[in-house]
Amino acid sequence: MGTSHINKYALACALLASTNSILLGYDIGVMSGAVLFIKDNLKISSTQVEILVGSLNVCSLIGSFASGKTSDWIGRRYTIVLAAGTFFIGALLMGFATNFGYLMAGRVVAGIGVGYSLMIAPVYTAELSPAMTRGLLTSLPEVFITLGILLGYIVNYALSGLPENVNWRLMVGLAAVPAVGIAAGVMFMPESPRWLVMKGRVDEAKRVLNKTSDSENEAHLRLEEITKAALDAVTWDPRAGGWRGQGVWKELLTPSPALRRVLIAAIGINFFMQASGNDAVIYYTPEVFKAAGIRHRKQLVGVTIIMGLAKTSFVLVSAFFLDKFGRRPLLLLGSIGMVISLAGLGLGSKFLEHSSDKPTWAIALCVVAVCADVSFFSIGLGPITWVYTSEIFPMRLRAQGSGLAVSVNRLVSGVVSMTFLTISSKITFGGMFFVLSGVMTVATVFFYFFLPETKGKSLEEMGALFERKDTEGSKAIEMSERE
Repeated sequence: MGTSHINKYALACALLASTNSILLGYDIGVMSGAVLFIKDNLKISSTQVEILVGSLNVCSLIGSFASGKTSDWIGRRYTIVLAAGTFFIGALLMGFATNFGYLMAGRVVAGIGVGYSLMIAPVYTAELSPAMTRGLLTSLPEVFITLGILLGYIVNYALSGLPENVNWRLMVGLAAVPAVGIAAGVMFMPESPRWLVMKGRVDEAKRVLNKTSDSENEAHLRLEEITKAALDAVTWDPRAGGWRGQGVWKELLTPSPALRRVLIAAIGINFFMQASGNDAVIYYTPEVFKAAGIRHRKQLVGVTIIMGLAKTSFVLVSAFFLDKFGRRPLLLLGSIGMVISLAGLGLGSKFLEHSSDKPTWAIALCVVAVCADVSFFSIGLGPITWVYTSEIFPMRLRAQGSGLAVSVNRLVSGVVSMTFLTISSKITFGGMFFVLSGVMTVATVFFYFFLPETKGKSLEEMGALFERKDTEGSKAIEMSERE
């Protein structure tokens, strides 16, 4: 599948929507270095550091939980503006913080913005993209998260020489700049054609589909498919335009067997994305390397930049091959790679804990293993979680179903990043990496059995993937009854 077939308009819209994710990435990357200076400057304890770092994830839970209902109500596009605006306010509050309380207030506001953007960018992109390039376009948010992380590392490196009361403020406050650009750029984007159809605005949806499809015929077929799905999904007359996402929660909480399978797949992949400890490994890499014997601050930040480069290059590889090889092979490859990398990191760390002279090979093993771990994450779980979550839900449940799955993602991320240092101090970093390697072994088995391939299917065809087992199961029961 060459990139020549990518619809330029759909690509431009996907890029604009996904830039929202650069804000989260930047925050993750910049916080890993800024925290070293905040700790010294504001004289805060390591428990406060954990709360400060993890609070963004816990508060993003609020945003991702609310984002489904919001985007069903005001539309996908304005939800993206809302996300950027909220993050902008949070970044300014953090930049001007005079004490720990103010800094936390900024984290809370920025967190809500992050929660909104994490859910909305993949859903908007999935709803706008043609089926054959949806994998690439919907994995763009993860590409931007990764670019943001790298940008955060570079800003850390560049500003770390400034006085301590200035450098971290600039690091966290600079995030307000891209937020303004994103909110402005969104004004030139169209609304999601599927949301427009659900609102009964079929003519507008047709115009958007004409621009995002390769031919008028393709646009016509897509519109027919979407309109049929909308009529099946909603019992009212869609031309009245009265749908605002009502009744969705009732359905999600009492699901049919097929929807239950969709929920297990979406919540499972989001759970394992964060239970893999990837966020914590990135947030606390400086701590891990300090324990490994790399002491110099500039060296610590340098190693994190190498890690950021590895992560960025592999997420791009994954994005371009998602539509060619499919979701499952890349997901399984990434997960197995993480099992091995985390085990290697555990071994290296364990060895360093028990040796006084810190041999170079063990430090090298740790650096290579961390880079391998984040690279395999970027091939599999990183981009595929967003792609998969945003494409498997039926149309009327998509925004709120994705919001629910991403809320689980944020909750687990918060728990992991807030407890990582505490648990590591009890069982050592080496022990922690062995635990994470075990978690990824379970994840690999889960993906193998519960996640069907979705490559090349239109969003309206997804239901059949999760229903097929029902019909097979009922046939088997009928046959056994006959016997």
